[in-house]
Amino acid sequence: MIIVTGASGFIGSCLIRGLNDAGYKDVVAVDEHESEKKWPNLEGKHISHKIHRDVFLNWLDDNHRLVQFVFHIGARTDTTEFDKEVFDKLNLNYTKEVWNRCCEYGLPLVYASSAATYGDGEQGYDDNHDIIPRLKPLNPYGDSKNEFDKWALVQKNQPYSWAGLKFFNVYGPNEYHKGRMASVIFHAFRQISDTGKVKLFKSHRPDYEHGKQLRDFVYVKDVVSVCLFLMENRKHQGIYNLGTGHARSFLDLAIATFNAMKLEPNIDFIDMPEDIRDKYQYFTEARMDKLKSIGYNNPFYSLESGVHDYVAHYLKGGGYL
Repeated sequence: MIIVTGASGFIGSCLIRGLNDAGYKDVVAVDEHESEKKWPNLEGKHISHKIHRDVFLNWLDDNHRLVQFVFHIGARTDTTEFDKEVFDKLNLNYTKEVWNRCCEYGLPLVYASSAATYGDGEQGYDDNHDIIPRLKPLNPYGDSKNEFDKWALVQKNQPYSWAGLKFFNVYGPNEYHKGRMASVIFHAFRQISDTGKVKLFKSHRPDYEHGKQLRDFVYVKDVVSVCLFLMENRKHQGIYNLGTGHARSFLDLAIATFNAMKLEPNIDFIDMPEDIRDKYQYFTEARMDKLKSIGYNNPFYSLESGVHDYVAHYLKGGGYL
């Protein structure tokens, strides 16, 4: 059995597809399983058990001898949520419980961290463990992810194989349910389809032109590929960046989306909402040397190739991975 938490969400459901395609059919899908918007994400996938997250830890106590690997992808990911208690419960303390059971039962673990841990980037975007205690995330979501990373690194008891993945800006199929938190590519496609144009945030810093804010956009198929690599190569423990290593602008992204839809670009710039303005990252770019140093050498999708695949094979027809 391979466990995937957050199974009906965006990355979790894509990971299950990747596992199935690689021949792994005995997958335990852990989630709330209550949101009807997420149900299509699991349709057509080979799943042996669906477990509610609230009973999963007890289920694992009873069934750990049948489990070969744990992907802990589930989390509260809303960066506009500011109730710290929610993140302490779902992201920090729950993940500690998963970690401790993996230690107790000898289970290998890959868990989801986030590039939100890097805050405004003053410490850079290097996944060196030494800088993790100095990072200052810009929101409670990032705080919760960084607090767990810090906790994990000082534990004497560790799973015999483990990795934390700092996901950068992941986009791709199966994010239809995410609403405001869906990728900019998703929103751009919807806006172009409805109005023929895209709205991008203006820059509120003099050192960045409108639309020239930079992100490391990584296609979800690459995220799945890295997860499978870490499952099959368990020699190197630690926290790793998961981006492409190449920052691209939102303007590049918008133009790539228009091109994938075979339309001429038509872009408006709008004011950034004040509730996120002082917590907004203007630049992210993953240092990827560490992951490459342990043997991961698959090429990443470029922004243009990833957007084209997403638009042509999923968004245009409302398809799922």
